[in-house]
Amino acid sequence: MTTSDLHWLSATQLTKLFKRGEVSPVDVARACLGQIAALDGKINAMSLVDEKTTLKQARASERRWHKKANIGPVDGVPLLIKDLLLVKGWPTLRGSKTVNVNQDWLYDAPSVARLREAGTVFMGLTTTPEFGWKGVTDSLLTGITRNPWNLDRTPGGSSGGSAAGLAAGYAPLALGTDGGGSIRIPASFTGVYGLKPSFGRVPAWPLSPFGTVAHIGPMTRNVEDAALMMDEITKPDARDWHSLPYDALDYAHKLKRDVKDMVFAYSPKLGFDVAVEDDVARLVKAAVAKLRKAGAKIVEIGPKFKDPAATFRTVWWLGVRAAFGHLGEDKLALLEPALRDVVEQSKSISIDEMIAATKARGELGSQMRQFMEKFDALLLPTMPITAFEAGRLQPGDPDHKGKWVNWTPLTYPFNLTQQPAASVPCGIAANGMPVGLQIVGRMFEDRKVLRISAAVELAVGGFEPPLFST
Repeated sequence: MTTSDLHWLSATQLTKLFKRGEVSPVDVARACLGQIAALDGKINAMSLVDEKTTLKQARASERRWHKKANIGPVDGVPLLIKDLLLVKGWPTLRGSKTVNVNQDWLYDAPSVARLREAGTVFMGLTTTPEFGWKGVTDSLLTGITRNPWNLDRTPGGSSGGSAAGLAAGYAPLALGTDGGGSIRIPASFTGVYGLKPSFGRVPAWPLSPFGTVAHIGPMTRNVEDAALMMDEITKPDARDWHSLPYDALDYAHKLKRDVKDMVFAYSPKLGFDVAVEDDVARLVKAAVAKLRKAGAKIVEIGPKFKDPAATFRTVWWLGVRAAFGHLGEDKLALLEPALRDVVEQSKSISIDEMIAATKARGELGSQMRQFMEKFDALLLPTMPITAFEAGRLQPGDPDHKGKWVNWTPLTYPFNLTQQPAASVPCGIAANGMPVGLQIVGRMFEDRKVLRISAAVELAVGGFEPPLFST
């Protein structure tokens, strides 16, 4: 192994090397910083890099390992943080020109605080569209973020910077947020792993303007590293009054990789008319077949509900109103045109429509809890398509008005229901782009979703670096 390989190693591999004294956290931080310096001029996944702080944290970890006083299993491991999560000392601009950089940045978000306490090394902030409002990653503040597998294509969003950074070897760990697919969309498009835990499992503060559809979760290049992150970021934080009681589970310890005696529902199109690309359907079906071969029972059935796009759009558009509706004309002029269009649309939503959406959401959640009683998980494609052209709001349409919900129909239903859901790489399409299998679990069964994800990873094969990044 050479120092040029260090940025591709997993958290588990790195901590073993740290323990034996074969590699220092400083060596790894420098390797990751080198990868960022070499590639990010083309990929544009980073909105902030602070080499001085990164190396200071790495040296502190190096001293702990040298004294055999390391904090835990992610001490010294590089971490990317999405620029929606507060980081003490760094300006969290949320991808928007409307945020004043000249203010005191005094607090860590709960997930950031837990990972700081665990000794991870912060590599910087990753790009996001303004306040994470859409499923691709570009903004007037930071420009267009590109997919390391093909620079002409989007990494998805809104956690596209975190996903692209993982895929390009910037760090083995990343934090993402998911309000309608924002962890799972880019995980599928870039061939990495992403988990949206049950709502409230990972404490959040301040609460997203998108409210109770917005989750925080780990993004990694393998399932075990995500489990290590869950061990830390699920720890309690009194600032979040939505958070679940702390379960104190050891998500990573003895992470099983078998699905024997499990029963899965498999729904290629989620029961409504979703146009799934042939390659996506083929690769997802093949991955499901491998789970059957591994001992799982597969029932091809989907929950019988209509596309909840209208319900989700009402909830999401109200979040846009909460984030931007109070802005004066001078600030509104700083928003991208498509987002300004959504702000205008949001102003027409009535209280009756809001109440109706809340009721419809409750009915969907109840229906899914009943459906899931018979199954350990629901399997389906994460995305019906592979990554499309970078710089577009949606595939094949130059119309940049706020319609992004139309092309990601398989992810947002499970933000409405708040269930845990993950995207696991399951193959490469003929066009050279990754495809993800989505695993939707019963509410609160985050550990089981990780176990099933690990079984898929074992059966299908794990992450392989894109050619561009090697």
